[in-house]
Amino acid sequence: MMRDKKKLLIAGGGHSDIPLILAGKKLGFYVITTGNQINGPNGLGHSYADEYHYGDYSDKEEILALAKKLKIDAICACCNDFSAISSAYVAEKLGLPGHDSYEKTLILHHKDRYRKFALENNIPTPFAQSYSSVKEALESIGEHKFSLMVKPIDLTGGKGVSKINCKEEYRNAVEKAFSISRAKCIVVEEFIGGSQHTFSAFIRDGKVVFYFGDNEFSYLNPYLVSTSSTPAIVPKTVDKRLIKISETISSILSLKTGLFHIQYLLQGEDPIIIEITRRCPGDLYSYPVNYLTGADYASWIIRAATGMDCSELTYSKPKGYFGRHCVMSEKQGKVMDISFDESIQKNIVDKFMWWKKGDLVNDVLTSKFGIVFLKYDSLEEMINKTNKLNQLIKVYVE
Repeated sequence: MMRDKKKLLIAGGGHSDIPLILAGKKLGFYVITTGNQINGPNGLGHSYADEYHYGDYSDKEEILALAKKLKIDAICACCNDFSAISSAYVAEKLGLPGHDSYEKTLILHHKDRYRKFALENNIPTPFAQSYSSVKEALESIGEHKFSLMVKPIDLTGGKGVSKINCKEEYRNAVEKAFSISRAKCIVVEEFIGGSQHTFSAFIRDGKVVFYFGDNEFSYLNPYLVSTSSTPAIVPKTVDKRLIKISETISSILSLKTGLFHIQYLLQGEDPIIIEITRRCPGDLYSYPVNYLTGADYASWIIRAATGMDCSELTYSKPKGYFGRHCVMSEKQGKVMDISFDESIQKNIVDKFMWWKKGDLVNDVLTSKFGIVFLKYDSLEEMINKTNKLNQLIKVYVE
């Protein structure tokens, strides 16, 4: 019965949030999801929850009002930075467990604040300047050396991001970033090359007690991860360095127990951190974590966010080779079919597809039609097939 269960609000309800919703129910919570016109009520995750309520998780005051109305016992962010910020705000206002303060959450999730924090504390990150107006940003053009990255401070998934190589491209990139930033603030930072990876750790009492790493790849949108493989193909010294960095940041900010997720670029043996978040990554990221380590990633995130005991989570040595691939189209049009090459069939261990015949591909840079999970027999097979997945799994449009 609902009255016998504590209420958990998951501030979201898209496909990426399904593992969190199921984990919350498995742990005995009455799970409520939310979303606005863009991400609900048709979000794929809502049907897995016990209850859905309209609410824009990018609006912290709206989520606070909803939380008060529902008399929730706990809140967990969905796979979105806006949700992480709103969840921390609600938890602080209502005295709920499992979250850092609102100000600390902004330091980690807003690019301008994080870059400043990182540079002040000798944490490897691209050098960056932040600007709160187009005029201010344009007047600073003489201070920069190209190539540059221009980004809104408050968006993920490559939204509003531009790489520019000369002065002539600067104005358009600045105006593009400002036009999409809700905070009306951008960062202009040095371009850093290298392979892209994630280091997804779990912090308890300021120490990293569990971590997972992968390799990240993009398709047509160079700033949106669409494919990953694991384990991370990096020197052992990199993990040690990232553990030290994670614990240093945790110590400085006195972070609460829970997820600490890093996205970084690797140059030789030097990791350069480009993003940090304390919410679950998207696109069913928990699946390959579970495959590789045996750890119930989503359940531990829920446990931490709700203030439950997390003392039993320990590091698990990686076992095997796995991949995750978002199915995307290279062309606009109507989806007629999706095919899987015979050579990849034996590798597929699971898939979550939501496409229907006739679905429109309006934006090839963002439209996804499903996620496929793969197991490989060797490192060599993982490397070779990962590079070909967009050819081996094809979307046919007309």
